[in-house]
Amino acid sequence: MSDMTYETVISQLECGVRTITLNRPERLNAMNPDLIRDTAQAFEDANGDAKTRAIVFTGAGRAFCAGDDRQDHQHPRDEAEAREVVDAIQKVTHAMMFGNVPVVGAINGWAVGGGFEWAINCDFPIWGNSARGFFPEVSLNLFVTGGVTALLPALVGLNKAREMLMLGERYEASDLAKLGVAWRVVADEDLLNEARAVANKLASLPQLSLRAMKRTLNQTASTDLTGAMALETEATVAGFMDPLTTELLKDF
Repeated sequence: MSDMTYETVISQLECGVRTITLNRPERLNAMNPDLIRDTAQAFEDANGDAKTRAIVFTGAGRAFCAGDDRQDHQHPRDEAEAREVVDAIQKVTHAMMFGNVPVVGAINGWAVGGGFEWAINCDFPIWGNSARGFFPEVSLNLFVTGGVTALLPALVGLNKAREMLMLGERYEASDLAKLGVAWRVVADEDLLNEARAVANKLASLPQLSLRAMKRTLNQTASTDLTGAMALETEATVAGFMDPLTTELLKDF
């Protein structure tokens, strides 16, 4: 297996490093059902590919991922449909964090909501200098996914996690580096080269020990990632079912 084909995601392999690129640049790579499905599948396929030893995760065009696509938003009609939507989003995080292959993020432009979550799910999130991130979910009567209710307190402490998740402040890449959310910040024009250099280093390491280290850290460094994701799912489903959410989404 080398290059893999999806409708909304590009997946290309070069010398053991697979670059997975969100590819809806005309919509700032905003999340619709196709993008969510393709992203999960791309990571699952990469984890199952013996030739893929490290992954670079980025977005085509001017943004990494601008969160939920408001133009393409299909509000769930019932709880079963809402759960299906949320499970699909959580499937991406599961493939990224519990898969074997280390993920280097090349975070460009906006990383909003679910896109910010995916940036945090990367093992080595490198942000371009002009990149920005925030969580609008609580202001929309929704909830975060991606395990960030466990990951963020582990990264930034509980007080700062409250600020980021409840108040929805907007953060520059330099802010996120100080907080430890961005592992490294580089000039925009150097972003992909820097990410590939780190991925090449990871790809050159013994895979048995590297993959075991990724698995162990992701299962133990935060509190209970699996439990947090289950609670997130229930809270997001409840948000989808509240009529207020529909009104807030229209105005966002």
